[in-house]
Amino acid sequence: MNSVSTMDQKLTRIGVFYDGNFFLHVSNYYLYHHERNSRISIDGLHTFIKNKVAESEGTDPRHCTIVDAHYFRGRLPSKIAEERNRLLGERVFEDILLRQNITTHYLPVTSAGEKGIDVWLALETYELAVYKQFNVVVLIAGDGDFLPLVRKLHTLGTRVMLLAWDFKYVGENGEDRETKTAQVLLHEVIYPVMMSNVIDEPANSANPLIQNLFLPASTLPRAPRPAPVERLPSEDSGSLYEGTVKKLKEGYGFIQAPQIEGDIFFFQGDLLDIDFSDLQEGDEVEFKMGTNSKGITAKEIKFRE
Repeated sequence: MNSVSTMDQKLTRIGVFYDGNFFLHVSNYYLYHHERNSRISIDGLHTFIKNKVAESEGTDPRHCTIVDAHYFRGRLPSKIAEERNRLLGERVFEDILLRQNITTHYLPVTSAGEKGIDVWLALETYELAVYKQFNVVVLIAGDGDFLPLVRKLHTLGTRVMLLAWDFKYVGENGEDRETKTAQVLLHEVIYPVMMSNVIDEPANSANPLIQNLFLPASTLPRAPRPAPVERLPSEDSGSLYEGTVKKLKEGYGFIQAPQIEGDIFFFQGDLLDIDFSDLQEGDEVEFKMGTNSKGITAKEIKFRE
């Protein structure tokens, strides 16, 4: 056997695949809601992955290499992103991905949302696993829809590591929020890694691999966050109001109504006969007022007739 083949046998070839929306959500959590107050470092994450794969595979980290990394996400048209003050931030992050040799895959965000991005991620991951023969595929995702992908990768003999997060936090308007990785994924993959537990484990507080998962505070641009609504309008909460969708986030948003002081929070579950992905900032809607455990919210939201 020649020396090249011997070296190939010693290498553990890793492919890393990001669900971009999921990763952004996790990074926002650590910046805005966690005591670390910092975004996740791509470089630190890749170093952690190589060391975790080496530990799981029983090999030396020097013999583990990320041969391919891919990032999938929907992207707003440049004009709209600029209008929403998001263009610069998105382009800066793209520069970071390029410096880390991560291939980006974008689908345009339309009125129907980001349809197809998860399918694209699954197809691309499987195809690359066939042609590049990864030993380990690392998924940074939390959706149970990726279960068929995991099973197909296993038929190739490719072992799958899942970086998973479970956490709870209080949203911008005082609402309780929770993120959980699908249990079916955790049970199916060969190497499940519950990152939220790893990061918060007191024994890891001085571990440089964990510390380097986060960017230094001085490098982080901080965008202003919307102020919460502090009081109910004087009208009865059963009244019907008219307003405009002012801001949309991941699964929630804010409505501006001329007869109500301040922006009114709403969650995607408060929509009536509307899919959240169909909403656009600037849409005119009708709604009723309600409350949750933390404050007021818009309810029974539908498009204005």
